[in-house]
Amino acid sequence: MRRRDFVILAGVAVADWSLAAAAPQPRKIYRLGYLAPARIPNLIEPLQTGLHELGYVEGSNIKIEYRFGGHELETLGKLAAELVALGPDAIVAFATPPTIAAKRATTTIPIVMATGDPLRAEIVASLARPGSNITGVALYASELSGKRVEVFKEAVPGITRLAILGNAENPVSQYSWEDTQPAARQRAIEPQLFMVRGSDELAGAFAAMQRTGASAVVILPDPMFNTWRRQIIALAAERGLPAMSQSREYVEDGGLISYGPNIPDMIRRSAALVDKVLKGAKPAELPIEQPTKFELAINLKTAEALGLAIPASLLARADEVIE
Repeated sequence: MRRRDFVILAGVAVADWSLAAAAPQPRKIYRLGYLAPARIPNLIEPLQTGLHELGYVEGSNIKIEYRFGGHELETLGKLAAELVALGPDAIVAFATPPTIAAKRATTTIPIVMATGDPLRAEIVASLARPGSNITGVALYASELSGKRVEVFKEAVPGITRLAILGNAENPVSQYSWEDTQPAARQRAIEPQLFMVRGSDELAGAFAAMQRTGASAVVILPDPMFNTWRRQIIALAAERGLPAMSQSREYVEDGGLISYGPNIPDMIRRSAALVDKVLKGAKPAELPIEQPTKFELAINLKTAEALGLAIPASLLARADEVIE
């Protein structure tokens, strides 16, 4: 080969290499599994929003596989296995039972718990160092049980017998019940637990509350209760029971009072943890985050309908008052 031909060919090769290097490389599309008890829009959207703020666009550079299976661990276990079989880069598990199911399904795929009680359920070794393939945000639900009773007693001083509504399929209900009992009895309130397994048992539970002389009801934190909250609030109103819950959505739908962390904000924060594990961070070394802000919401329309006068001191501390 003549030297001139060689130089030309070399130049063409370099040009081809330069063009290839300059050509846009295909973007990685991350695959994310999502396991939850139910499709709850106001709890899914915060995660999507948080991911979008971090540069993830569903259908462009991230694909989310959604699975919903109630609280029954056998069903959740099957759905978790389906997600694992898809080989996702990470799994987001909303609430405690789905996180337990995801943990049983894989010890290698990163799992981000988007609210739950990881310590009481023995999902992680500690909040500071989870020590497994799981990180996330803790609901801090059980620890707030005492404070919730305290606030409720301030709002409704006449409470003497308190009904506690829990979900028999969610272990967090049992943890919250264990914490609620001493807090109630310290305030001369007799608590009584009413567990249900489905929305079809709610009417019977509220009828039983009235028969046993309950003067108010605390609705324990539970994702399924969130989907049934309008039915729950309607039943409480029908029985003339002031209702305390964790989430302000209950108050917006007619419940009397709520006290707890901002759940959508916590879920939005979990998106940052998803981003970290997708970029290579080890879940075992990412501390479990806890809520730092707790919201108090009161519905004065409901108070008036129940013939209650909410103390001005409590109204002054409220983050939201519906008039």
